[in-house]
Amino acid sequence: MSIEAEIRNRLSELQLRRVATGYTHEAAVLMPVFEKDGEPHFLLTRRTEDVQTHKGQISFPGGMCRDDESHEATALRETLEEVGIGEEQIEILGRFHDYLSSTEFRVVPFAGYIAGGFTTIPQIREVAEVLHVPFRTFLDPRLARVEQRLHLGRLVDVYFYSFGPHEIWGLTARIIKDFLEELRGGA
Repeated sequence: MSIEAEIRNRLSELQLRRVATGYTHEAAVLMPVFEKDGEPHFLLTRRTEDVQTHKGQISFPGGMCRDDESHEATALRETLEEVGIGEEQIEILGRFHDYLSSTEFRVVPFAGYIAGGFTTIPQIREVAEVLHVPFRTFLDPRLARVEQRLHLGRLVDVYFYSFGPHEIWGLTARIIKDFLEELRGGA
């Protein structure tokens, strides 16, 4: 089974966790998946030091929802704006669980498959670098660690993954961890 069919099937069967309260803003991200050298990868971005929040962090393309658009439309618009990949190149495979960010955003992720070759055009004020990170990076225990941090009066697990000189952590790492666990059957 192809990776896109596997993701589509798994997401279609998923009982979504929804965030109903505790947020002040709505956002959406695209989890762009593509194949390179015969293996699945995520397309991630390293944010510039000029952005308002999460300076220098690794993230999925995404951002705040406009009043008149759906979460899916937001994820696609932000992907075009941040890395220059248009919706005609992306096959939406499904919605994933909602997340509550540390900045009180309800974040709605969508898995999207990019077939064939593609070119990125990073938005220079927001994106310092575009990364192609193989799934195997997140499955290698030597590249992962978990730290407990105090957030809103309780200890929470914060996931970290090493990719070359980069550290992928926080909400992006948590989404990836959960997503790959779902793909492996909830392992």
